[in-house]
Amino acid sequence: MTKIETTKRYTLFIISLFFSALGVAFTKHGELGVSPISSVANVMSCKFDALSLGTWLIIWNCILIAGQIAILRKRFQPIQLLQVPLSFLFGWFTNFGMWIVSFIPVNSYIVRLTMVIVGVIILGFGIALSVIANVIMNSGEAFVKAVSDQIHKEFGNVKIAFDVLCVIMALILSLVFFDFTIVGTREGTIISALLTGVVVKFFTKRLQHPLNFILIGENVKVPKAL
Repeated sequence: MTKIETTKRYTLFIISLFFSALGVAFTKHGELGVSPISSVANVMSCKFDALSLGTWLIIWNCILIAGQIAILRKRFQPIQLLQVPLSFLFGWFTNFGMWIVSFIPVNSYIVRLTMVIVGVIILGFGIALSVIANVIMNSGEAFVKAVSDQIHKEFGNVKIAFDVLCVIMALILSLVFFDFTIVGTREGTIISALLTGVVVKFFTKRLQHPLNFILIGENVKVPKAL
């Protein structure tokens, strides 16, 4: 991979972080719950609101990075430490996205639901860009891969289990912090869990050829799974 191609790919990845963070901001503003992987940070931001959602996402991502190091140990590749600054960037983008959507009134359930759906579409678009960039995994995906490699289970199955675990953790934290009331994890979390993968496949299938032409000057065949 040439330096120019590497630069292009990391630039695309940073762009993908912005859209992913904006998607999280949209779903958060809808107040119907966020994606499973962000649900723990969301509950924490509701309870300890002195720190923003973006800041809690940075903390959560750093915990996941530490988890990768603990699981992989010597097999942890130093290049993966790039997840740390990229996690900070994602958190800052999330805070910026929250500021952008703060001007949108959400005074009805239909508007809230629309915010969630729009957020899922934007999030899926951002994830699709990161898949096409193909330079480094975000901390959540990398943690799942570390676990799947360690226990020799399929990535997809471990990802599902991890998402479920994140939601369970968010629910437990909510029940503990808010007097047995569920806060921050609602139908929007389920919608995100069900639709994000579909949106990612939709955008990846349509964007991989043109973006790869920009990245490496070639049309690359899209895997049949997409």
